[in-house]
Amino acid sequence: MITRLPDLTTIYTEEGRQAFTGAQGALADARYTLTLKDDLLLAELTAEQTPLCYLRLRWHFTPEEKRAEPVRIYGDAWERGGGNLEWRGIVPERCMPWFALVSNGTDAEQAREGRKTEGFGVKTQPGAMCFWQYDASGVTLWMDVRNGGRGVVLGGRTLRAAEILFRTYENCTAFEAGQRFCREMSRGARLPKHPVYGANNWYYAYGNTSHKEVLEDCDCIASFCEGLENRPFMVLDDGWEVLHRKPGNSGPWDRGNERFPDMPRLAAEMRERGVRPGIWFRPLWNLDPAIPESLLLAEKNGYGHRFLDPSQPGALEIVQNDIRRIAGWGFELIKHDFTTWDIFGGWGFQMRPWPAGGDWTFADRSRTSAEIIVALYRAILDAAGDTLILGCNTIGHLGAGLMHLSRIGDDTSGKRWDRTRKMGINTLAFRLCQHRTFFDIDADCVGIMGNTIPWELNLQWAELLAKSGTPFFASIRPGVLSCDQHAALKPLFAAASKGESSALPLDWLHSTTPSEWKLDGEIRRFDWFSDTCGGLPEFLPQH
Repeated sequence: MITRLPDLTTIYTEEGRQAFTGAQGALADARYTLTLKDDLLLAELTAEQTPLCYLRLRWHFTPEEKRAEPVRIYGDAWERGGGNLEWRGIVPERCMPWFALVSNGTDAEQAREGRKTEGFGVKTQPGAMCFWQYDASGVTLWMDVRNGGRGVVLGGRTLRAAEILFRTYENCTAFEAGQRFCREMSRGARLPKHPVYGANNWYYAYGNTSHKEVLEDCDCIASFCEGLENRPFMVLDDGWEVLHRKPGNSGPWDRGNERFPDMPRLAAEMRERGVRPGIWFRPLWNLDPAIPESLLLAEKNGYGHRFLDPSQPGALEIVQNDIRRIAGWGFELIKHDFTTWDIFGGWGFQMRPWPAGGDWTFADRSRTSAEIIVALYRAILDAAGDTLILGCNTIGHLGAGLMHLSRIGDDTSGKRWDRTRKMGINTLAFRLCQHRTFFDIDADCVGIMGNTIPWELNLQWAELLAKSGTPFFASIRPGVLSCDQHAALKPLFAAASKGESSALPLDWLHSTTPSEWKLDGEIRRFDWFSDTCGGLPEFLPQH
């Protein structure tokens, strides 16, 4: 399909809805405008006091646009992948956030002649939360322009809801088409100046750590990187904050707890051990009693916590001051986490179909949820200066260009291989086309606690991750590796330090956990399954 005006446009307000044909339409004081320019379709909305909720665009396939051959459909996720990214047949009810790809054939044989992949998407940093639906008769785009769970009140201003694009790529693989489409959707990536790799202590420590133990982590990771010009990162994850134990991972973020008495000294000592210091924090959950109630979001999910309202300048100022403070301590990478959960009260897999539910709004009701989140990401980036930003539990399509790295999948594990396989391998394969077009993608860690996960499985995961050209992080309990295991990992750290390798999933149109990959031009087949798989599978009770 070429980018064109839809056949039907429906505008939804809190008072009602109305369908239109054509480039303009109005319901009460609400109006939409569709403008074709430079092979993009700009969707805009304006209203005075009418609360706007959704805009729906529907395109009917012409006889020439209908696909005669069998096709498979890929759809993205609202935030991180949850092991559920996949190509499927036509499922009309399927909601596909941000973009969809429609392709024939298979990438496994790398045949290009006769291949055809279509892309349906919106450019990054839109003003609406957008998802696609694809059926045998046409394609539909839904744009959620609400503020929280209620309609946005624009007060007469014009909202740029989305810039829409359709593309067709012929005689190339679906993966190549996905890369090209992501480049066209992106407003430009903000990439690190050097490949990012190293360690994160979460998947063996799980928050049980200290100043002394972090320095041991630094020595451990530095031992893999002797002589490498690009030094590794050591990321201190959750566990350093004052309120780590009760109620858990909330601010204030102005100091460490009793196990982390001097954060600037810790960063300096980490650097002395040959690593770049990185740190995790949760910007929107802050229990500092000095924060006024007026800067908090109203509780909406029964979770029992109150979070900063990012629509308010005062709340953004608190977040930015925390960022500046942490960067001033000497940390060169800040991983900010939980903002999507803290705003919407749910994980990506629970957003069916929309991120926001319930009857709530931000304090500033004049902007959409998407606009408020983009402004939050921009405020974090602006405060960071030269410090790298890694977003976790963030919305990639809104954050592209506003973070250097993005954790693209739900947590892997140091305890259960089935979780690492589901979350890590799936997410790497299906989000790899976004690497260096939206940001550097982080498919999460290789978790090595000792004997919890079979070594041969973790080594394969480490090989794929290190040779993918994406950020490579390992979470290794010091002292658990044998000399042979240490030697096996060392060249993988060296490869990751250069970031020059490349990976292509070959059987990803037919498997959610691709086992056939092309690594630097050579075919590599992985075996992700083992009779001695570590940990209980997730469908059994965890004790």
